[in-house]
Amino acid sequence: MAVRRSRSEKQDPRPRRLPLRKSLLARLLAVSALVAVCSVAATAWLAAQTTTGAIKREQGRDLAKDAQIYRELLGHAATSPQWDGVEGKVATLAAAHDRRIVLVNRRTQLVIADSSTAKKPPPLPETSSALIDPLNTDAALVEATEQTTTGAGTKTGKGSIDPRAVGPFQLPRKEREALRGLAEKVTACLRRLSVTAEPMTTPSGRSYVRIAGLQPERYQQWCSLDRLAQPTTTEKKAVAALNKLSDDCLRQAKRPPLPLWLSHGSEGEPRILIGDGKGPIEPTIFPVEQPMPGPAEKTRVPRIEITDAKLIPHKVDSVVENCVETARRGQLGSHVAATALLYISDPDGSPTAPGFDLSPDDSARIAGAAALVLALTVGASVLAATRLVRPLRALTSAAQLMKDGEATAPVPVRSDNEIGRLAAAFNDMAAHRTRLETQRREMVGDVAHELRTPLSTIRGWLEGAQDGVADLDPAFVSSLLEEAVQLQHIIDDLQDLAQAEAGELRLSPAPVRIGELLAQVATAHAPRAETAGVRLAVTAPDGLPDLTADPVRLRQAVGNLVSNAVRHTPHGGTVTLRAGTAGNRLTVEVEDTGSGIPAEDLPYVFDRFWRADKSRNRRTGGSGLGLAIVRKLAEAHGGTATARSTPGEGSVFTLELPVAGREGAAGPGR
Repeated sequence: MAVRRSRSEKQDPRPRRLPLRKSLLARLLAVSALVAVCSVAATAWLAAQTTTGAIKREQGRDLAKDAQIYRELLGHAATSPQWDGVEGKVATLAAAHDRRIVLVNRRTQLVIADSSTAKKPPPLPETSSALIDPLNTDAALVEATEQTTTGAGTKTGKGSIDPRAVGPFQLPRKEREALRGLAEKVTACLRRLSVTAEPMTTPSGRSYVRIAGLQPERYQQWCSLDRLAQPTTTEKKAVAALNKLSDDCLRQAKRPPLPLWLSHGSEGEPRILIGDGKGPIEPTIFPVEQPMPGPAEKTRVPRIEITDAKLIPHKVDSVVENCVETARRGQLGSHVAATALLYISDPDGSPTAPGFDLSPDDSARIAGAAALVLALTVGASVLAATRLVRPLRALTSAAQLMKDGEATAPVPVRSDNEIGRLAAAFNDMAAHRTRLETQRREMVGDVAHELRTPLSTIRGWLEGAQDGVADLDPAFVSSLLEEAVQLQHIIDDLQDLAQAEAGELRLSPAPVRIGELLAQVATAHAPRAETAGVRLAVTAPDGLPDLTADPVRLRQAVGNLVSNAVRHTPHGGTVTLRAGTAGNRLTVEVEDTGSGIPAEDLPYVFDRFWRADKSRNRRTGGSGLGLAIVRKLAEAHGGTATARSTPGEGSVFTLELPVAGREGAAGPGR
């Protein structure tokens, strides 16, 4: 019965079905479904993020347009005491930005300008877009423009003063031209000193020199740069008026008056400086040491700077700060336009506030699209998994047939992917297995053939001696001894090859001089070569490194190569033994001038019992074990054995051995 089950298994090579949890198809489907879910989720997230980003960009563009409108109108208010002539600017801005722009006086609620040309303009939005007040600007809109001049005004809790609101600090033409000329001279001087500089102008008409990439304070004494920062007559009068307003405020607060004066920063921005005659006012940051004007001119005290661009934090009483700010606004109040409300909307009157909300229909469409993507992904995964498993099943069936010892047809290779390459590798393995099986059968026949010849000869002579036909003379004994030696040689070769293939070949490493070893091999094979009419030559240059190897086994390997070369070299030919180096390896070449080896036979020359002469005639070939032993001995020493040949010209067999050797590479116990 057991025999019948085995036969049944051979007739049905199909593999047993795996449990679902171990099935590659089920795993692929699970992974594909997980990937599909993740893909859908990632796609939905990406779509949401993209939509949100698009909305934010649209809002940013709208904000930029509104900020540009705000800044243009703010500049008009900062540079003009009235709103006269603003209608043209409003119309131009409305046409450029596709907006409806309305200006309304904050105090009287009267319309100053309206870009709408309709006979009955649409109603204004419920809330204004911004408040246009040069003395109290909207920080968000100012920052959105990214086009402000140097300094954005005096920062306070209520807002900042627009830098274009200069009022009494506006320089007359004569002073502007004088400063411009001085700035150009300073720029030319700095450029001669290889300093990158450029003359610039502030809203008040003051010229200054911008020094790129460096700290301008380092060059205040160069090229009369400090003269450019000196206050003009107009600026001194404006500071004096500001100081009077500030002192009035301080007196009302029962505080002593404080001197103010004007200086300018590296970007030409005006700086209102506060001093204290009673002692230094210690700042939190930005301490500046300069001679104070007036009675304290020869002293050096730290001061606090309140600039049009920034109110620098310090430890001055908040009352002082408020008084200076109040004085600054009071001084500029009559030089700027009245506060106005700014309304910005679409041309039809709807507010410009883009928004985005998903409706139920939109949500349903997104869910449907996600479900469709999921279904398509799962379907594609099922198809791909099925196509992937089909060749695996074919491989499994072929492997089962191989296990049962039956002939297998090559597995079809339909694609150049992992499965296709696996099928190709399986086909190569099956072909290699077939070759090995063929070699095994041939080896048995070869061993029987190699042993039969000497044994038959010995038996024949012994039977003849037993029957009295042959006499036991020296020639008879010598013939028997020769056959016994040949038989012993074959058995030794088989034993050496078996030990080498099993990793049990014993080596006795010792220092070897390759030149001497080649000379010894040539001397040992000289009689045979002389008999065959072949000349032996040895080429071993001086300075070759010593080799750590088993000298006996190495002589055996080289001797096998020489014996094979002499056997296949015709009368009058030459066999050359050559030594050299290739990197950190030592090479031994045995070159002959024989008939050569065909290219199709070259890959098999180191196989057991392989011979080019299939007739196995001893006159044209040996036992077929010599080259196989050479390869195994080379591998035992950590090297390689290769061959190259040109039919009709000869062959070259090469041993490559590591210089350091491998002691005990195949020692006892292996």
